[in-house]
Amino acid sequence: MKRSFFRSISRRAFAATAVAAAALLALPSGAKAEWPERPITLVIMYSAGGGTDTVLRTLASEMEKATGWKINVVNKPGAVGGVATKYVLGRADDGYTWLGAANYNKFVRVMGHSDSKPWEDWQYFQAANSLADWAVRPDSPYKTFEDVVKAAKANPGSITISTSGSGGLWHELAASAAQAAGIELKYVPYKGGKPATLAGLNGEVDIAGGGVHEHVEHIKAGKLRSLQQTGAEDIKLPDGTVLPSLGNYLPDLKSQLPMGGIYNLAIRRSAPQEVLDKVGKAFADAVQTDTFKKIAKSKYFQIDYRAGEAADRRAAYLEAVTANTFQALKIPGSVPASQLGLPDPKDFDKWWPPKGYKPLS
Repeated sequence: MKRSFFRSISRRAFAATAVAAAALLALPSGAKAEWPERPITLVIMYSAGGGTDTVLRTLASEMEKATGWKINVVNKPGAVGGVATKYVLGRADDGYTWLGAANYNKFVRVMGHSDSKPWEDWQYFQAANSLADWAVRPDSPYKTFEDVVKAAKANPGSITISTSGSGGLWHELAASAAQAAGIELKYVPYKGGKPATLAGLNGEVDIAGGGVHEHVEHIKAGKLRSLQQTGAEDIKLPDGTVLPSLGNYLPDLKSQLPMGGIYNLAIRRSAPQEVLDKVGKAFADAVQTDTFKKIAKSKYFQIDYRAGEAADRRAAYLEAVTANTFQALKIPGSVPASQLGLPDPKDFDKWWPPKGYKPLS
């Protein structure tokens, strides 16, 4: 019985080897297997459950369905994207390791975590935008944004607000809103939007900073109440709950709204052009699927696909704006735009494209 079993296994193994060998012999001389030949790894720069994670995991799943590729998703939060960025830069530039990014990775150089230039080292593919939000628990003494302003002016630095990391997007937008309102807050960093939201839910901070998409289900459940969001208009939920626009309280900011996060897939720019083309097409198709559109609608994301020079230009502009903003806000550790080879945002149109810039085809 045993001898027969092992003889059967041996025959199957031989047959499989023969089939594989025949397939190789069938390839034309000098031909190579089509990319990808093995699983791809998508490294997301923020924690699981946040906006960046939700968008990139959904799109990776849609790309798998359409192409048959195997895409393994891992999270490497820390240093507002610096940890994931350094990891991907340390891998081979063969297209098998992708970066799941937010905001064109604009904080990494500005905060001194990497020398990587967005428009030189990466090819970005933009999927969608999100909105920022401040939310409090139902028992909070702050019923409106104006309540926060009044209390903060009476006792500067006493009100705490969570962020997705020092120097990150929610930190930048919270600090910008506070500066415009003429108040001082205490910013408490967490590793991503989800833990920043949980900090508000658990009472670790006075205000949960983050995105509408990270707060909305808790708002619907009555566990959080929105004080302001950075959309150009109020958001009215199906049950009639209103998430007020920041423009209601700070009219001077209306022209700058909406403001929020931008979700991107980034591939090493030095990867083979064939790989960049395949990934770009698969990503663009995934953005237009009904599954992604449904999730975007439920999370109040705005779908906005960009690639090529349009993505490069936006990456450079956003980095210039952040460098300028962080210097004005005196964010510790931030690097001035001049040291990064970037212009003042008001001079950006004259500066772009920078010397030596070459868009990928």
